[in-house]
Amino acid sequence: MHGKEVRLNRILRNGKALIIPMDHGVSMGPVKGLVDMDDTVSKVVEGQASAVLLHKGIIRSLKAVPSCGIIAHFSASTALGPDSNQKVRTGSVEEAIRLGADAVSLHINIGTESEPEMLLKLGEFADKCDKWQIPLIAMMYARGKNVADPIDPTNVAMVARIGAELGADIVKCNYTGSPDTFKEIVAGCPVPIVIAGGAKADTDRAVLEMVEGAMQSGCIGLTFGRNVFQHNNPTGIVKAIAKIVYEGWTVDETLEVVTI
Repeated sequence: MHGKEVRLNRILRNGKALIIPMDHGVSMGPVKGLVDMDDTVSKVVEGQASAVLLHKGIIRSLKAVPSCGIIAHFSASTALGPDSNQKVRTGSVEEAIRLGADAVSLHINIGTESEPEMLLKLGEFADKCDKWQIPLIAMMYARGKNVADPIDPTNVAMVARIGAELGADIVKCNYTGSPDTFKEIVAGCPVPIVIAGGAKADTDRAVLEMVEGAMQSGCIGLTFGRNVFQHNNPTGIVKAIAKIVYEGWTVDETLEVVTI
């Protein structure tokens, strides 16, 4: 068994991903849900998250080690900067190992002026991840002046494939809105896919329907941030999502028995 396989088993549950990214503090500041990080992490862990995704400073600051996988996120930009789509690298694979992380992630925006630099860093990082046997998650988005619709299936298929081509072990991308269109994304990407949560949804049903559709499409799960950590009951919504991801429940079945 290789190191990547061992570590992937720590961030997945029976091959399925229920990852809660909470890296938004760099781009957005201490917004709702990200003030008391220990409290929020404990709530999503209680809900059966397979992993949490955090910047290195938050990993260091946690008072207790989460009883789930830990993913170190090494990309950053801020809402106050000249170009929030230009993500810079903020750490190394060796640093992730020192932190005790089970995987690392990078955010890449395709279609921006800084795309070439981000692609170069993704390729270099993938090589380092192979050297140290650390799984790499590539958050791949179509953004910038050349992108009319970031969830257009053609755009999503392209960015997902780029992530796989350049060495990611798991690709995160936007959901295209329906199982039929997203099946094509999954078919065209030779590594497992997880969907992004996007903006805060209006209802719990909308969140769960997105999860159900994505799982029907053949992806391995999701990485939901704001729709979890800004929820009034983070533990409840994660438990509901877990029923669909891990056990194949329907949205209606989940809403009937899970208190959110």
